[in-house]
Amino acid sequence: MADPATTALGARGETRIEQPNPRQRAIARRAAESRATVPDVELTTDVDMQAPLTMLAHQASITAMLVRSCALALRAVPRANAAYRDGRFELYSRINIGVTIATEDAYVIPTVFDADRKSLAQCNAVLDDLLLRARAGELAPPELSGATFTVTDLGAHGIAAASTMITPSQAAALTTGSIRELPVVRDGALLGTPALTLTLTCDHRILYWAQAAALLRRIAELLSGAAL
Repeated sequence: MADPATTALGARGETRIEQPNPRQRAIARRAAESRATVPDVELTTDVDMQAPLTMLAHQASITAMLVRSCALALRAVPRANAAYRDGRFELYSRINIGVTIATEDAYVIPTVFDADRKSLAQCNAVLDDLLLRARAGELAPPELSGATFTVTDLGAHGIAAASTMITPSQAAALTTGSIRELPVVRDGALLGTPALTLTLTCDHRILYWAQAAALLRRIAELLSGAAL
């Protein structure tokens, strides 16, 4: 909860003034640091989700599929599992995926550690546990650090696409919107197919266009084929 509020009168009427709580202050600091220090670029692609929805509808959540796809893609593009820090490239040996989870008045980003070594079912189970404990405020500090890449799934909010800011200790982050019907051509016929828009935000000091495109392409290939 926010700190006790005060009110002030002015041309806009009564203004309610609230002091942000510690988590909100931390978010504000990170956002300001990211925007001030990280020169980011964005790449976007649409993924045909017909196959994964058919194959995995009852086995895992879309977020779990995203986590697993990103983790495997980071193996193929190790420069993305890294950060630009103090004029150097820091390349990480572990692939830990942070997942943005909304809470009552802010959000947290707990970590799925070694996501590339976990099966899709294991990623799904870890995410279910993290979601429950995040909303109950029961996450331990170590679970909120150590991520090397971040996934934000905004599908539940009904938007088509979005982008995000990069955590300064990471090289990139992926954001998705909701699955929606998009036109495709199959066997010469125009059809509708369920599709998902992926937006990859990259720190251009370490992840350049070709590498970023390779990462996003690999994520899309893994996700569309459900080869997880």
